[in-house]
Amino acid sequence: MTIQPGDKLPDATLMHLTDAGPAPISTEELFGGKTVALFAVPGAFTPTCSNQHLPGFIEKSEELRAAGVDTIVCMAVNDAFVMGAWGQQQGANGKVMMVGDGNAELTQKMGLSVDSSGFGMGTRSVRFSMIVRDGILETLNIEQNPGQAVDSGAENLLSQLS
Repeated sequence: MTIQPGDKLPDATLMHLTDAGPAPISTEELFGGKTVALFAVPGAFTPTCSNQHLPGFIEKSEELRAAGVDTIVCMAVNDAFVMGAWGQQQGANGKVMMVGDGNAELTQKMGLSVDSSGFGMGTRSVRFSMIVRDGILETLNIEQNPGQAVDSGAENLLSQLS
């Protein structure tokens, strides 16, 4: 069952890269007491993710913050090292927090996983974006065409905050 607006995000542990190395971060730490724009991509360094999805959120980061977003999070079923390297390569540092859901724990609990084994990628996330306020899902945008970042893109999410 896919998570719905009004639902609390499930408890899960994600990983992010810090100066000291990979570190766990719980969904409570990430979403508790703040407004978070979370978007998920099928994979770091993949074409649509690298050319459209992440760059859109980096470009709109100041506008999203001005509209009340405390934290912008990019999540993928990748490890913290890959997410850190991808964020650095894309210029996300200080704009978008890069987190890995390496075991697809949160992705599966939210009902937003997809079997990409036909592409040699195993379990991945569908492309989506959401607004989460104090751990409660407010808005969910699931991309209808995974080769695009329109429904789940920064521009659309920003329009939902206005």
